[in-house]
Amino acid sequence: MQRLKGTGVACGTDWTDLFHHKFFQSNLEHSVGVALIVWHFTKDKKQTLAGLFHDIATPTFKHCIDFMNGDAKTQESTEEETEEIIRNSKEIMALLKRDDIAVEEVKDYHVYPIADNDTPKLSADRLEYTFMNGIFFKEVWDLRKIKQIYDNIEILINEEGIQELGFKSKIVAEEFVEKASKLWPLWISKEDKLTMQFFADVLKELSKKQIVTKQDLYTYSEQEIIEKIKHCGDKRIEEAFQKFQNATKVYESDEKVEGKYCVSIEAKKRYIIPLVKCEKEAIRINKLSKQAKNQIENFLEYNTKQYIYFDFNF
Repeated sequence: MQRLKGTGVACGTDWTDLFHHKFFQSNLEHSVGVALIVWHFTKDKKQTLAGLFHDIATPTFKHCIDFMNGDAKTQESTEEETEEIIRNSKEIMALLKRDDIAVEEVKDYHVYPIADNDTPKLSADRLEYTFMNGIFFKEVWDLRKIKQIYDNIEILINEEGIQELGFKSKIVAEEFVEKASKLWPLWISKEDKLTMQFFADVLKELSKKQIVTKQDLYTYSEQEIIEKIKHCGDKRIEEAFQKFQNATKVYESDEKVEGKYCVSIEAKKRYIIPLVKCEKEAIRINKLSKQAKNQIENFLEYNTKQYIYFDFNF
């Protein structure tokens, strides 16, 4: 878990002038945040630990490695090693044994709907990164507003008869969607997608050359891997990476541009259609609010052009 201190939640975007994050949020902070949210609503230790461990198998640069694995659409390819990593930790296994908790009960947070569920439902994981991205990635709220929104959330039963986090008030749910919807396009922007794919391709080449191995992605911090890239001994990679770090603009085109680092990417769309507590049942905000419905539909229609590229080749 301590290894995650050196891995950011921003998937490589901390390392280029394309972005100006307010601060570096580590994946350890994200994991603890998810666990605290799960505990707040459930007071269930197994669900909380599943939330804490959900990113324990996350490699350096997070979802960039999903792009490297050809999984830009679902971004779940790195989760398979969660159980193995937990079992290989003597310290974690000793604590689980002390509390009489089996690995099988904490290895997969997908089985606990308060911890995780499918888009566009609201879960602890989705709530934590939405709140935090709204502070460091693009400032859409402050801590006072986050507390106001957080205090309005409770466990509801959704249309499938399953527990899900939702809102007591339509007004607060509307405000949450209004502010969160300013973040959603940023996560599939041309700048974000191109950064992730560039990191994926650089790391793929370094992997072929045995300069950065798969094990390195589970051993070294992002800063340490960056130093490996910058001093890898391959002039072409070093020069392209320097241009990437100094880049301030990304371009897009309907057709592939030759002689440039130009790619076509369909990435995962992250958004939330939260439940609202009504008299007889919980109802999705887009069925209660025209404003929220329009904001959600506008995002779902949002796309970059077919190709995105840097003004240099790689």
